[in-house]
Amino acid sequence: MQTTTASPQLALEVLQQFRVIYGSMRQYFREIEEQCGLPGTQMWILQEIQRHPELGVSGLACRMGIHQSTCSQLVDKLVARGYLIKKRQCEDQRRVGLCLADDGLKAIATLPGPAEGILPEALWAIPDVVLKTLNINLSELIRHLPGKNASFANTPLSAMVSFRSPDAA
Repeated sequence: MQTTTASPQLALEVLQQFRVIYGSMRQYFREIEEQCGLPGTQMWILQEIQRHPELGVSGLACRMGIHQSTCSQLVDKLVARGYLIKKRQCEDQRRVGLCLADDGLKAIATLPGPAEGILPEALWAIPDVVLKTLNINLSELIRHLPGKNASFANTPLSAMVSFRSPDAA
């Protein structure tokens, strides 16, 4: 199979599409932080706990696609600031579940949309055949990307487009 290089104009159009996606995400997460007073990653945690009360840190990390230690640090920040409560499970006292505190409920009430962001929502809305094609094409793009870092796959988008340092996420 012979490979050809993309035309400069087509490459520029695709680059502009990435700019629209990135800029839209950045604007959305800025809006979340302004309205809710917390970064998008922390709001996503609160939203997941609202959806699944008494979920543990391991389950939460799995649902968000982030490392358990990162999730634990974020949860500890939210507990310390009074947004979450850790609660021992009745059936197994070794397990700790998470519940929203009053401040967590107030923050959730101010969310302008999904805390996980607008990109996941858009991806879930497109047909599987389009999503599969996009997956194949993005995999090919990443294959050609110099300096790619696969560890970014486990970093929430809100932490990537945030104005804060990753530790504040």
